[in-house]
Amino acid sequence: MRLWDSGSTEIDGAILAFTVGEDPVLDKVLLPYDCIGSAAHVEMLATIGVLNEEEREALRDALSDAFIHASTGRLGISQEQEDCHTALEAWVTQCTGEAGKKVHTGRSRNDQVITALRLYVREQLLQLAAVAADLVEVALKRGRQHRSDLMPGYTHTRQAMPSTVGQLFFSLAECLIRNIEAFVAPLKLANRSPLGSASGYGVPLPLDRQLVSDLLGFDGPDINTIYVQQTRGLLEASVLSALHQLTLSLSRFAADLIWFSSEAFGFFHLPQQLTTGSSIMPQKQNPDVLELIRVAPASILGRYNAVTTALHGLPSGYHRDLQRTKGPLVRSFIDTFATLVVMRKAVDGLKVDTDKCAAALTPDIFATDRTFALVRGGMAFRDAYRKIKESEPEAMANELVFAGRDHLGAPGTDQTESLRAALIQVQQELVGFAAGATRSRELVNSPDI
Repeated sequence: MRLWDSGSTEIDGAILAFTVGEDPVLDKVLLPYDCIGSAAHVEMLATIGVLNEEEREALRDALSDAFIHASTGRLGISQEQEDCHTALEAWVTQCTGEAGKKVHTGRSRNDQVITALRLYVREQLLQLAAVAADLVEVALKRGRQHRSDLMPGYTHTRQAMPSTVGQLFFSLAECLIRNIEAFVAPLKLANRSPLGSASGYGVPLPLDRQLVSDLLGFDGPDINTIYVQQTRGLLEASVLSALHQLTLSLSRFAADLIWFSSEAFGFFHLPQQLTTGSSIMPQKQNPDVLELIRVAPASILGRYNAVTTALHGLPSGYHRDLQRTKGPLVRSFIDTFATLVVMRKAVDGLKVDTDKCAAALTPDIFATDRTFALVRGGMAFRDAYRKIKESEPEAMANELVFAGRDHLGAPGTDQTESLRAALIQVQQELVGFAAGATRSRELVNSPDI
């Protein structure tokens, strides 16, 4: 039975299907987190006398069992139940009888779903950060391996200045580090407790909102009960913005790999498992996987727009429009995880033709290096610029190129330690969120995330 149904309400099947939408499917990922949030709520209800000790223990055991079943996909959600909250309440009521009927005391599905979403977002971002950090390490390894292998650097798709293959890999590593750093903002939004706000106007009970926040490992409760409802959609948008930035970094690197592995360049050779064939041209090995990575941010940007435009013109409080912000969030996490995993395979398995990379440098590309060689000899930059511009193109020896590039982050330098230190610093910012996630899982006897 639906939570809002007294048993006497008749509802048209088409209306039910329309209003329920995809929630029975999407809520499967939220169900374990609803178990965690409910466990904290139960502890609080016991402290204020709504539940006795026997009821508290029975509900804790039932919620721990529900968490195991939900995490392994064995606790389903029917269309009749609408969402994970009804499915969970039905489970605990079946397991505990009268105690289960008390579990919803002092909360609404509004603050219940926001709690589950915040717990879900916290863990997903932490796991995504770990996967991205693993790709950083692979990129650092490849950067160090090829730090002295020259290749052309391009601007406007034209040769500009000498660079190295390692420089390209190191750039990916630093992009990812800053992308992980961007997770901190949505994590801070997610790391506050909404429970106790109910449908936006609190309840006439002495709820201990701080206790619930502490049990869930949050930084503290949101204060204003209406504000809690205003965060629905805003958190999703913040997450999608961060995921969009991350996939943009992967997209641009994928474009580099597509470009430089083409016949026109031949600098890189893609692992065969990352290519597909043509249905008509036997010789083709197409970089389809990288092309799908290249387009990944477009999907996430579209979902970001769907979420933010859903908020346009909404008055304060909850409105059913907000139901449609859940799907874009869940799908974007799925897509981003998959994109990172595939990109790791590409970076790790990429073969570099160092001879072709070096041979591609034209004499013109050394013009700026020759200009600064004159500058180091005492000539004014503008005079040196004009002198080289009027002279014939001339190549330079590799050692001369690298000798002039010894500043932080320059092509040819080993940036491994500096970038790894930056990664560690960013990871330190996530430690508190991870500790909170671990603490919340202890409520259902599952400390691992």
